[in-house]
Parts: sequence; C-alpha cells; structure tokens
Amino acid sequence: MSNSALGSRSARSQLRPASLLRRQLGAALRRRRESQRRTLREVASLAGVSLGYLSEVERGVKEASSELLSAICRALDIGLADLLVEVADALYRLEIATSGVPSALSIGLVPVEDATSLTTLGRTADAPTCGPARAA
Repeated sequence: MSNSALGSRSARSQLRPASLLRRQLGAALRRRRESQRRTLREVASLAGVSLGYLSEVERGVKEASSELLSAICRALDIGLADLLVEVADALYRLEIATSGVPSALSIGLVPVEDATSLTTLGRTADAPTCGPARAA
C-alpha cells in the first residue's frame, strides 16, 4: 500500500465520530480541571478512579462510561449536561470547520437562523452556556 493511501486512511481515522467524541470529552474535562487549578490526583481521588485512568480519559485514549463521566463531573462540581453541551458545541464547530455544513443542518433538525451554536438553542440571552452542577 502506498504512503499516500496510508496517509489518507490515517486522516480519515482521526475524524471517526467515536474517537473524536472521546478526545473532545477529554479535552473539555482537562480544560475544566485546569481552570480550577486542580491536579489529576485530586480529581481522580474525588471521582474514585485511578490517576492513570483519568489521565487516559483526558487524553482521549479511554472511553469513559456515563457513570465515570458523572463521577468526574461531581468531582469538578460541574453538571454532566453542561459538559455534554460544551462538547456538543465543540463538535458542532469542528463539523462546520471541516465540512462547511453540520449534520444537524443538513438534515433539517436546526433552522439555519438558529445554527450559530448549539449552546444558544433553547437558551435565553442571559443564560450561561455552562454553569455549576445542579442539585439533584
């Protein structure tokens, strides 16, 4: 197989939805942790996971279960839904940047006039995009 064929396969594999989601979730968790000036060790301990596993989740190497994501969000004092909205917005922006047309627009789920950002959908102008964890 030629190098150009390997290169294009590698480029396509980097944009696979599962690995892209995993990387975006990890990046969002790391941003939140670092913005709070907290260590991997501290958050891992509070979430009840190993430091190594949390590191792999943040790097997008490991796929976190919903239970693990919830535990990490609790440790960071952020809402799971807020994290998912942040990640969905990042994926949406990446989709626009790479293809020019996000899938939600291409199948008519989001009206074009509302498509500037997923985080604006269903929110008032003064509502925060991501906020603190909500009480259960």
